[in-house]
Order: sequence, then C-alpha cells, then structure tokens
Amino acid sequence: MVDLKAYEIWFVTGSQHLYGEETLRQVDEHSKIIAESFDAASQIPVRVVFKPVVKTPEEILAVCKEANATPNCVGIITWMHTFSPAKMWIGGLKALQLPLLHLHTQYNRDIPFADIDMDFMNLNQSAHGDREFGFMVTRMKISRKVVVGHWQGEAVLAQIGGWARVAVARHRMQTMKVVRFGDNMRQVAVTEGDKVEAQIKFGFSVNTHGVGDLVKVIGQVSDEEMEELMQEYADSYRLMASLVKGGAMRESLVEAARIELGLKYFLEDGGYSAYTNTFEDLHGMRQLPGIGSQRMMAAGYGYGGEGDWKTAALVHVLKTMATGLPGGTSFMEDYTYHFDPQNPMVLGSHMLEICPSIAVGPVRCEVHPLGIGGKEDPVRLVFDGAAGSALNVSLIDLGHRFRLLVNEVEAVESTQDFPKLPTARVLWQPQPSMEVGLQAWILAGGAHHTVYSQSLRTEHIEDLAEMLGVELVVIDRDTTIRGLKKDLQLGEVLYR
Repeated sequence: MVDLKAYEIWFVTGSQHLYGEETLRQVDEHSKIIAESFDAASQIPVRVVFKPVVKTPEEILAVCKEANATPNCVGIITWMHTFSPAKMWIGGLKALQLPLLHLHTQYNRDIPFADIDMDFMNLNQSAHGDREFGFMVTRMKISRKVVVGHWQGEAVLAQIGGWARVAVARHRMQTMKVVRFGDNMRQVAVTEGDKVEAQIKFGFSVNTHGVGDLVKVIGQVSDEEMEELMQEYADSYRLMASLVKGGAMRESLVEAARIELGLKYFLEDGGYSAYTNTFEDLHGMRQLPGIGSQRMMAAGYGYGGEGDWKTAALVHVLKTMATGLPGGTSFMEDYTYHFDPQNPMVLGSHMLEICPSIAVGPVRCEVHPLGIGGKEDPVRLVFDGAAGSALNVSLIDLGHRFRLLVNEVEAVESTQDFPKLPTARVLWQPQPSMEVGLQAWILAGGAHHTVYSQSLRTEHIEDLAEMLGVELVVIDRDTTIRGLKKDLQLGEVLYR
C-alpha cells in the first residue's frame, strides 16, 4: 500500500517588503505555526512543509521551481497573510507544474474588538490580500482549489486533507505503469481507448505482455511459497470443504496460489501499479485469476477485466487516494437489476474480481464453474458488500477527450440470501433514483466497468478532474435529465 507520509505539500505565504521587518517577522512566525499545525493534523495524511515568506518575484519563482524539482513534493498551498501584489506571482505561477491550493484564512479567528488598531490591520490583511492573488490565478486560467475558513477549523482541515490525497494520486499517476496480459475482449468498445493520448494527458503508460510471459513466472513459484500462501488463505477465509487439505478440489487452490504469487512477482519486478487480463486470452494458464486478482486489489494494485486498462489505472489511483480511510475500493460492474417499484436496486458484481476491501461479514473461499473461458474452475472469494454511501466512477475515452463520470449511490444491506450465486456482490440504489440515475449514466456514455468506492466523496473526484484538466460529470441527488443534457452540451463546447 502507499505510504502517504512519504509525500509532502509546501506551505507558501505571500507578503511584500512594504510593511517592514517586524511585520514580516510576525508573518513568518504565524505561517510556521500554521504549517506545523497542518503537519501534525490527523486529517492531513501527507507532510506539510513550511517555507519562509516570499516577498519578491524572484523569491516566488525560486520556490515554485524548487517545488517542481523536489521528487516527493506533490503540491503547494498558498496564503496571503498581508497584501502581496499579484504581478509578483506571474512568473512563479507560469513555472509551477504542481497542483495549487489557495487557502483563504487568517491567523486570528476573531476580530479583537477592544484592541484592534492599524498595526493589527496592516498585519492581518488576508481578506483582501487573497482577493488580489485570486484575481491573478483566475486571470491566468490556472485550475486550483480554494479553501475558505479558519485554519484550525475541522472543515478546512478535511478539505486540505482530501486535496492532499488527490495530489498524491495525481503525482503517482504521472509515472505509473499498467500492464495488459493479452489484448482486450474482442469486439468490445468501451474498454478500448487511445493509450498514447492517455499517457500524454495523465502520465501513466500502458503496455502489453503476452500471457506466456506471466505463465513463465507462475511456473517459477516454489512449492514452499505456495504452501505458505495457502495457509494464509486458510487463516483468513472460510475455505469450502473441497478446498481444504485432502479435499476433492484442493489442486484448484494450489494452482490459484501459484497464479497469485506469479502475478505478485511479475508486477513487483516490472514496477507495475495496475494490470488487466481477459478470459479470452489465457494461453498456458489453467484457470482465470480470481482470488489472485481480488487479493492484488486488496494490496493496492489496480485491476481491470477484459483488458480494461482505463479502469485498471483508475482503481489504483482511487485506492491511493483512499489510503487509510474507512471502507473499501474495488473494480466493479453493474450486472443486473431489481426493478421492484418499492425497492429498486442494482446488483454490482463480476465473474470473479471484486476486492474484499468492500466486504461485510464472512469472506468465503470457494471454487465453482465459470461457464466461459474454457479453463479449469477458478477459485474466488465470495462475500456481500457493506451498506452505506458510495461512488461509482468511470473514466471514458470519447475520442477527442476523456471524461470522468461519477454516480453517487447508496449501498443497501441485502435481506435475501444468494445460495446459488458464486460471486462477490453488492446492492445499491443509484442517485437520484433508479430511472434517472441509469438514464443519466447511459446518456453520459458511462462504461459498464467502474471503480466502486465506499471511502471517497465526489469532492475527491472533482479535485482529481481539476488537477488533470478533464471533464467531470456528476450524477447525484440534484440531477435531472434536462439539466444533465445541458451539462453534456456545454461540455462539448468547453472541451472540444
């Protein structure tokens, strides 16, 4: 999993020489206190590094270039404690290549009514100093997040923390590698896309290895390693009777363990963060990876079925953003519907590959016929998904641009058993309703594969879209079909 504390954001405060050394000393002291408080805050998962107050165009340009060149710096927070003439910021903002958060705050929470004087007013000018800075960023058409409120407020800390998570994910996205084992499922449209444009836009590379390359690594797994992993299976999950030692299908578990270890070693050795496979291309493999892909996702890797490299990359990116948060994040597919007028629901599932991070209750390890692929029956983890608010997120290639699509959903506890369904699954109700939510998803060109996250909020995806410069379409409680159609038409103009 990702260590978010290995990354940092810089806290940069603007001022000018006009106010004299005593005022600048206080600005520096206040800024350091705020930065150190952020660094210690549990809501902010990365390091926050104080930088001395900048007062000239040269100092601003230097700190922006230094941030760009620092490998573990993923963004900067700016704050204008006093008035910082914004023409000084043009050079630095033009050079800055990292995400920007503009914090509109002030050191004191309250006005000291009995004691306020001109010295206080000269020192605490954020109310108009930040407006001067904000104008320039808008004039330069630079995307940024604006957070407003006192720096000790819970809402401010939560927003900064969420943005920092996204900044780390965006940073990792610049260099992450996705491997495709074989091609995508034949004749399928939405899992295709422009891999060259994706690397230009997002940074991650997508390349293919023949399945035989993976099979070679699987064949090198030792019996000792395989036995150790099968013991981990037994300790972690409820094994079907036929899979326990001496059981009739024990050999299926042996092969599943070999496949998982082969996947793990291949991904580690190649520096890959995500991968895809497809049941149509399994040459040399005895079964389709089931439990292996589920556990690779649980370890933080991205996965996409049927060669869906966009979703595979997005699974890893969203898992990075969600590191340490409650709930889980998984590859997902809308599989079938419950059109009961009193209780409409979507059943989300996949043939095998749903991440156990979203599970509630016991997780069972089972083997069942797959019915497609023409290989041996694969081992998989079977469980129910937890109830609660969640997101379905899709990355779509529209040919001339990418779109991020979000549907807010409410997962519900299942009141029915699934005695014959051998897959992991979760039930949810799309917002704002079954009819509008599904109609809106189809009108927006949403894929049948998604990333399902219980951990993240729409704000996280909004921040990601802004950092990446891609269109965002959100389906939530306020969505209407008429309004969505207008948003899609506007998007065609804005992102043409």
